[in-house]
Amino acid sequence: MARPWLHLCICLQIPGFYAALLLNQTPGHILSQTSNKTEIPCELKTEQAGLYWYRWSQQRQHFEFLLFSSTMGRATYGPNVRQDKFSVHEARSQSSYSLHISHLHPSDSGIYYCSMPQSSQLLLGRGTQLTVVDALPPKTTQTPVSKKPLPRTTKRKAASREGPCSPLVWIPLAAGVLLLLLSLVPIAYRLHRLRRRLWLRIHGQ
Repeated sequence: MARPWLHLCICLQIPGFYAALLLNQTPGHILSQTSNKTEIPCELKTEQAGLYWYRWSQQRQHFEFLLFSSTMGRATYGPNVRQDKFSVHEARSQSSYSLHISHLHPSDSGIYYCSMPQSSQLLLGRGTQLTVVDALPPKTTQTPVSKKPLPRTTKRKAASREGPCSPLVWIPLAAGVLLLLLSLVPIAYRLHRLRRRLWLRIHGQ
């Protein structure tokens, strides 16, 4: 099996929306306590021979290959990765997998990515940030909201701020369109280079 971490620099160039079509990784953040265990789910939207798992450690500034789990239930671990700590379990749907982490320690904190091969490259999920703390913060009780009706003037002001032209609506929409256009630039550049190579081959002969 080829070392998958050598291709990470390539997969980072793939637009994120394309990976999201094939991988669904939720939730985005998990908070757990030391010595406990947790699981990080990842849903595949296409048939694959297996799934890779990586971890980015902000503290050590290190991207680490954890393991590769095949659909046959076999696992190949990265160097210095404890097999009794990490394991992958398949859900009943046979398209959802979860990375189980036991004996949690603050050093396990980081962003965990599930990954799959696609066209000789690796696609990364959106990542799940795991934060391991010695003590969980106390649960705060929410103050009940008063059901007293608002004055008519207040209602009109709130309605005007939440209208279809509100900045809360069009600013995220414009940002999403801009990110989509920026993600298409690498694809257009590659197609241009491929087209130029084909033209040179044809006219070179």
